Amino acid sequence: MSGLAAIDLEAIFDACFLVSHHTVLRGGAAEPLYEASPTPDLEPHRVIYRADYAPSALHEVAHWCIAGTARRQQTDYGYWYAPDGRTPAQQAEFEQVEVKPQALESVFAEAAGVAFVLSADNLDGDPHPSAAFAAAVAEQRARYLDRGLPARADTFWRALSRAMNRG
Repeated sequence: MSGLAAIDLEAIFDACFLVSHHTVLRGGAAEPLYEASPTPDLEPHRVIYRADYAPSALHEVAHWCIAGTARRQQTDYGYWYAPDGRTPAQQAEFEQVEVKPQALESVFAEAAGVAFVLSADNLDGDPHPSAAFAAAVAEQRARYLDRGLPARADTFWRALSRAMNRG
């Protein structure tokens, strides 16, 4: 059985969250972005992922599932992103904030039949995730699977699982 395509992920996400959270998932961008809408009842918030790349969609959904209400009112959740070529200190900070999203992404990827690759997202610097980061993501993933996913993540994971079981 092959994994879900990015367009399928959009339909699943939208079915889960368009009405309840006025949020849609859309691909085709050169870079991922979360666009908070000033009028979500008229124009939904948008979780935008790179190209038509399913792993990017799952990663961006993971960030959205973790972001709280106040963060979801801000473009890119109000975070500043350090570009490629990060210093070791910047990379350590990046890895620290990426543990939960990448752990969720791995759970989503498994449910969707999509390959998960741990990402250091630092192609102009050291592109390899540290061993400590890999261990922290694995530990967080196990914690999620043992104790349960955050509510929105659980909704999406269940929808992914149902979609794969239909195929």
